[in-house]
Amino acid sequence: MAAAWAAVFPFIMAPEPHRVWGMSACPGYLCAAVAALSSRPRGRAVSVCLALGGAVVVPFVLLVLTGTAQSEVGVVERSGLLTLRQATPYLPDPHTVGEVTPYLPGMAVFGLPRAVLGESGTLPGALGDARLWCAVAFLGCLWAARRAIQRPAGGPSAVDGGRSAVDGGRSAVDGGGGASRGYAVGAFVASPAVALPLCVSGVDLPLTGLLFLALAFAARRRPVAAGLALAAACSLKWTAWPAVAVAVTLLAHHGGTRAAVRGAAVAVGGTVLLVLPSALLSPGPLVQQVFAFPTGRGPFETPAASPLPGRLLADLGPVGWYAAVALLLAGGLAVFVSLLVRPPHALVSAADRLAVGLCVAFLLAPAGRFGYLALPVTLAVLARLVGGAHRKEPAHDLVVRTSRPARPAPVPAARGAR
Repeated sequence: MAAAWAAVFPFIMAPEPHRVWGMSACPGYLCAAVAALSSRPRGRAVSVCLALGGAVVVPFVLLVLTGTAQSEVGVVERSGLLTLRQATPYLPDPHTVGEVTPYLPGMAVFGLPRAVLGESGTLPGALGDARLWCAVAFLGCLWAARRAIQRPAGGPSAVDGGRSAVDGGRSAVDGGGGASRGYAVGAFVASPAVALPLCVSGVDLPLTGLLFLALAFAARRRPVAAGLALAAACSLKWTAWPAVAVAVTLLAHHGGTRAAVRGAAVAVGGTVLLVLPSALLSPGPLVQQVFAFPTGRGPFETPAASPLPGRLLADLGPVGWYAAVALLLAGGLAVFVSLLVRPPHALVSAADRLAVGLCVAFLLAPAGRFGYLALPVTLAVLARLVGGAHRKEPAHDLVVRTSRPARPAPVPAARGAR
């Protein structure tokens, strides 16, 4: 299926980066499928490596070396240059849609390498590409989340709903589980849902990784670390702000009100510190480019024009636009009420709740594109691959340690044996 999906791009009216990715990913997926059918012991590992090579490594290197990318990459790199020059990533008076920066100030961090290294030479040009640092941030968040989940936490883990105390005694026996989970994560990174945006754009991957990392920290009852990850994510895009409610609810369910308040304070305070300088230096451009433009109320028409329900309503005129916004607010309120009525209890349930909220937002927003839905899908899948799906263990698998039995009393020797 992945090979068929990739094979379509070279033959349709797709942007050049997508066509390059499809021409490389399709044979990679086909070779991976052949290797997966092999009966050799390392067939699965070879399959994952072939998929990663064809769908990630080869097209990523080709696109970075040739400088071929979606327009978002240029926007991020320009925002880094503007931040270095004027301490704010927004042009005061953009004349074209390409000069609009629809991201919060934190996204400019990924454009700073280009501003520092420039484009003179192959190596500086490759190292300055924003996609490289977006990929590093995403993979780094996955690595940190996996370490946080596997680290002992002095009690039943909130990641797996309290199964760690039961499964701890079986971890040495089931030593292949970690390798299998690693293969699964590698296969998912090689899938079109992650590989395509990683190669052609990559700007949504740091947001996805930080949100997943924040939920992992919240599931491990680490409110400060969760708050810091949330602050970093919320300074990239305002679509990350609903994650604060989900992570805080998860902290409150397992760590109590104190942990929830600490996590919320760090998240909100960190976001304010990261966004406030640009908000003070250029408040008008920030509001127009970050909030008005993506919702279809800016001076330029947003290119995010997929035929989703909210977009179709907004095309009906002002009444349709307000109807789409009303439905969006109603959907957000319904998700928030669900957090109060039935708070998430583990990493998987928290990721699912956040994924539902983001799907509602992307579907009902006055402007959007189908590619945005990759974010909630990635969150839900990663929670199951890295954190493990919640399931109830049978009662007979529980191991209960009892006190050491007393030694039997020695049998007295018969009197006649003396």
